[in-house]
Order: sequence, then C-alpha cells, then structure tokens
Amino acid sequence: MKSASELTDFYYRELYPSLSELEKTRKEILSRLKLYAGMGIVALLLTIAWIGKKFGLFHPTMMAVLIGFIALSSIIYRWTVSEYAKDFKERIITPLIHAIDPHLLYNPGFTVSQHLFERSDLFKRSIDRYGGNDYVKGSIEGVPLEFSDVHAEYQTRDSKGRTQWHTLFRGLFLVAEFNKHFSAKTVILPDHAEKTFGSLIGGWFQSKNFSRDGLIRMDDPEFEKTFVVYGNDPIEARYILTHSMMKRLLDFQRRLPHPLFVSFVHNHIHIAVATGKDLFEPALFTSLFDYKQAMEYVNTLRNTIGLVEELKLNEKLWSKE
Repeated sequence: MKSASELTDFYYRELYPSLSELEKTRKEILSRLKLYAGMGIVALLLTIAWIGKKFGLFHPTMMAVLIGFIALSSIIYRWTVSEYAKDFKERIITPLIHAIDPHLLYNPGFTVSQHLFERSDLFKRSIDRYGGNDYVKGSIEGVPLEFSDVHAEYQTRDSKGRTQWHTLFRGLFLVAEFNKHFSAKTVILPDHAEKTFGSLIGGWFQSKNFSRDGLIRMDDPEFEKTFVVYGNDPIEARYILTHSMMKRLLDFQRRLPHPLFVSFVHNHIHIAVATGKDLFEPALFTSLFDYKQAMEYVNTLRNTIGLVEELKLNEKLWSKE
C-alpha cells in the first residue's frame, strides 16, 4: 500500500487540474452562500421587527419563524453544495481510492447494509432510520472488506406525542472477513463504566449489563482500562484476542480521537468508529489546497483501508479447518 506521503504527492500532483477547478467552484459557492445569508438575515430581522410590533417579541409566531428560518437555511445550504460534493467525490476521492488499490469499488451514494450493521451486535437498540454513503468494497491483501459512513437513528415520542430522533451511531463502519469460522460471539466496547466509576464499581456495572452476553476479563491491564469485552465463549474470546491483537486494537484506539467498537461475529470482524460526521464530505470553508485538509482525506482513507495491515487480518492466524 502506498505511504501517506506518496498519496499526498498524488493528491497535489496528479489531481491538481481537478483541484484547481473545484477550488474555483468552492469559492463561487461560498460567495453565493454569503449573499444568501445576508439576504436571509435582513429578511429575518424585518420579519422579527414586524411580528414584535404587531404581536410582541415573545409571541409563539416568533418561535415558528426562527425554526422555519433554520430549516430553510439548511435546505438552501444542502441544495447549493450538493453538486459540488458530488463532483468532489468523483474527481478527488475516487482517484485517491484507486491510487491505494485500483480494484477497490467506490459508490458515494451507497452504504453497508443494515443487516451487516445489526449483525455486528455492537449497538443493541432497534433502528428506526438507517442511512449512509461513501461505500467502498474490495479485497486488500487477500482479505475481503467493505466499509462506509453509517448513520443509524432511533425514534422516541415525548409526553405530548411529538416525535424525536436520536443518533444511535454515526461514523465509519467496516466489515472484513477472517480465515476462520467463529462459533461464538465476542463484542469489544469502549470502557465508559470503569473510567467513570473506577474498576470496582465500574466492573460491577459491567457485569450487570443484562443486554449483553457474559463479561469476559482479559489479562492485559491496559486493554481492560480501555475496553470492556462481552461474549458467549470466554475461551474463544481469549483465542481471538491474543496479546498481539489486543495491542493492535489499543494502538489503533490511541491514534483515534473517537470511540472504537469491535466485534467478532460470523467469521467477520466488525469495526465501528464513532466519528460523528461523514468521512469524505468536502470542506467548504477550507481551501482544497490546504495541507491539513488534504492530509485529512488521505489519512482517513489510508487508515481505514490500512486496517487490514494494521490488525494483521491478512496473516493466516486463524486458518479455516
């Protein structure tokens, strides 16, 4: 796999013509949005002044106007940048992915299936709305994998019957195949309980998590501080989570600014990184030539696809029988 510096060189050298055109488009869109924002704020202030004079500043109509203004602004923003985002993914992200491996398939509008997301058993709550984008599928070092952005939500109703949507998970979700069939299920979650309440009380809370299989204690103190492991077969969990695998997961989590969730189910590893945002959306308020921005695209791609090498998934440690 190409190094980060090689991919950065590719970004600036090979993609320069596309970057120049897209940067020009970005600046035009930014100017247009500033114009829309100025017109919208003037219209909002005039409306507020009229309502305030006729009904008073705290009239319910005022709240409806503010909510309508925010909703309309969001729609206009999405409509204005949608074509730019589509061009960016086709002309920048697609070549970057093919530079890593020409056989990888990329579909900006597709996502990992809800079935695979639910199969991971990483998140217990039922999903009422599921979506995502930036789907990549292929084989790295002989290991089949697929990943995408995922946004899973659930719905509740308040005491007045009003619908509220809550994010269950938003971020990167990856599924890769192992070389061995697992008969059991092992789930690795961020250890919030012990970090909050200490090992004694936190450990007690973890053991009382009735939505999960049994709590499995690992013999690596650092791993135990960072993660909590649940599973229905402690022997197989310890067989999968060797010291080297625990170290790789710990190293990976240390480099991530976001929580890491991992599960081993049905002969696959499932990895979820709760980034809270889309992976490859173009930054509208930052130049495409900005080095830091370029590195974010390059590193996000390389680190995701590089998980096969990172976690040594290509090594035949678990050969099929």
